[in-house]
Amino acid sequence: MLAQQLLNGLVVSGVYALFSLGFTLVFGIQRILNLAHGAIFMTGAMVAFYTVKGGGPLWLGFILAILASGALSVLVEIVCFRRLRKTGDEEFGGIISSIGAGLVITTIAQQVSSTQVLRFPFETFPVVIFKFWGLRVSMLQLFMAGAAIILVLILGYYVYRTAFGRRIRAVTDNEHAAMLMGINPNFVYSQTYFLAGALAGAAGVLVGLAFNSITFLMGEPYLMFAFAIIILGGLGSIPGALLASLVFGMVQTLTIAYLPSGLTDTIIFASLFLILLVRPHGILGKEDAGNLRGRR
Repeated sequence: MLAQQLLNGLVVSGVYALFSLGFTLVFGIQRILNLAHGAIFMTGAMVAFYTVKGGGPLWLGFILAILASGALSVLVEIVCFRRLRKTGDEEFGGIISSIGAGLVITTIAQQVSSTQVLRFPFETFPVVIFKFWGLRVSMLQLFMAGAAIILVLILGYYVYRTAFGRRIRAVTDNEHAAMLMGINPNFVYSQTYFLAGALAGAAGVLVGLAFNSITFLMGEPYLMFAFAIIILGGLGSIPGALLASLVFGMVQTLTIAYLPSGLTDTIIFASLFLILLVRPHGILGKEDAGNLRGRR
């Protein structure tokens, strides 16, 4: 039983990682909280649903969800943050603007869905169960875990092994100096927001498939969890967000399985508080521990 719950926790952790990595990626480069991230997550799930409902295959819905969520995230960056960067009020002003953008997106989704719970058609994903070593693993769980691992690896390679990653660090460290070196900061920000939105959209599709329940407000609890995860992992730390997602997913799964319902969130956030008493900056919250800004 414990081994089964640990396996389930790993799958849940992968979804949290996809959502939280996009959140922390934006914070790491721009030091702002994009509170429209939950609405972008929901948009990915809805795009996949309507693609499948319209007769398209799930793989097409998954790809369209990633592209649409990434494009929507870039639009949020242009509308909510780009002008504020010029005035120097991007931190507080950006939070207010992103809240407004999130409300607009959820309101549109509410009208489109007629405030109904959307469910994928039966057998959208094959119901196949594998049994080994006393564990039960569904094909959907394997797909969720595989998709999360592949997307995280792509993100890690893109950020740490390509010229794009070097441009991110240059812009984050000194935007004016980066411009003198021929780097276009707006292009870097747009790429970053696209990656963040794409990861959120992918996570939305996986959650929609796992629970077969999509609503216009489904992103709100995940936004709260992501906020807790990036604080626990260390603000701006990609490795920290990965580690914190693993801890968060495991603790949540185990408390749901073994403790009375209703105590899950209490235990999770109480544990977060205790950890931050020992590590005020998070698990990997040192200034140069995985922080996109690096050393100054």
